[in-house]
Amino acid sequence: MTTTLLIIFVVGYLAIALEHPLKVDKTATALILGMVLWIVYALGAESIVPLAAGEHFQQYLTDHPSLANESLAHQALSYILDVDIVEHLGDITQTLLFLIGAMTIVELIDVHGGFRVITDRILTRNKRKLLWVICFTTFFMSAILDNLTTTIVMIMLLRKLIDDKETRWLYAGAIVIAANSGGAWSPIGDVTTIMLWVKGNVTAQALICYVLLPSLVSMILPLGILSISLKGELAPIVKQVEIDNTITNGERNTMFILGVGGLIFVPVFKTITHLPPFVGMLLVLGALWVFTEIFYNKKMLAKAKEHRVPTVISRIDMPSILFFLGILMAVAVLQSTGVLSWLAQELDSSLHNVYIIDSVLGVLSSIVDNVPLVAGVMGMYPVADPGATGYAANFVVDGTFWELLSYCAGVGGSILIIGSAAGVIAMGLEKISFGWYLKRFSWLALLGYLAGVGVYLLEHAIVGH
Repeated sequence: MTTTLLIIFVVGYLAIALEHPLKVDKTATALILGMVLWIVYALGAESIVPLAAGEHFQQYLTDHPSLANESLAHQALSYILDVDIVEHLGDITQTLLFLIGAMTIVELIDVHGGFRVITDRILTRNKRKLLWVICFTTFFMSAILDNLTTTIVMIMLLRKLIDDKETRWLYAGAIVIAANSGGAWSPIGDVTTIMLWVKGNVTAQALICYVLLPSLVSMILPLGILSISLKGELAPIVKQVEIDNTITNGERNTMFILGVGGLIFVPVFKTITHLPPFVGMLLVLGALWVFTEIFYNKKMLAKAKEHRVPTVISRIDMPSILFFLGILMAVAVLQSTGVLSWLAQELDSSLHNVYIIDSVLGVLSSIVDNVPLVAGVMGMYPVADPGATGYAANFVVDGTFWELLSYCAGVGGSILIIGSAAGVIAMGLEKISFGWYLKRFSWLALLGYLAGVGVYLLEHAIVGH
């Protein structure tokens, strides 16, 4: 039965990877995959649960004496319903609620024009200078917001700055690299870092201390090489006139400061209260909701309805939320049935080096979606006890494996344009071809990726952990 589960997962994963040729949205495939795996798991509960759950299953039967006279099939199914689904859904829901809150706040800033605080200040026409300004802005915006949202904002900015398609593609490719590098060192910069942080595998302090420098190098090296070919000035642009005056510049700035400040507050909230990050995120969303309600009740603007939170929530990317739900539920089955533990043992026995394992996973993240990849890895390797020694010490909270995984899964996605959400959105908005990016940027991204891994190794050789 476990072989059947693995085959179904691989087929579903291929369908997700081949979304465009098949012309079937990956969200639909992910939902079917997740639910089918749980159905198969439930049907095979009698043979799977006693072997996979072991002592936990026996303890469950001890704690529930009413099941003593029931059949093994009924006992195993009860374990799946009362333990597996409840525990996994609890973990997954934390991540989804966090994402929903973050995406709503970002949309709230955007609908009020708050991001103009940044975009209106980029005035240079020098090609090289503009490249560095845009990419450093992208790098740090991605860490505060997320790489997907930042890419959308910066691509829209490019359209205001650059008319020539080929030139705009060069900057768009650089934005993809900068966005992925920027998201890798922040607990809220990428879905994968959010997953690692929410689950408690890493802390915000460790990510910033150990992953920031490698991430910075992974961006600077490709940009340094790319900037050599950029010479001269861009053609002047005509200043666009702002038509919508319902919201003043001061009000836009206020919404930007409150929204971004709220996002930055979330890691601080977790550190102070030790509560799950989604609690802080929803607290911030609630506070912004109250603020906007009072603001629009007082001003009664013509566009108040479309700027209020109930309307803004309808604009968030729900298919992405459902995709994460489906794929995380699918991975949960592989974890519960012991498939991921078996894969982890195979990796350890063949490689037994966390640096090599993470580096390989990073390259894989450019081919397959890094969300299910990281979710699978988290299921394969449980967090080790704080007192663990030897090889197991790499898997403690803030251990080498988790920090480097955050870097590799995020930055490795830049190697191919389909390897990250930032790449896919740039590809969609600018119609960048897979082959063009492969020729112009893949080798640059790979050089930056490997350089960042080298910097991380150097950090640990000098500083230790």
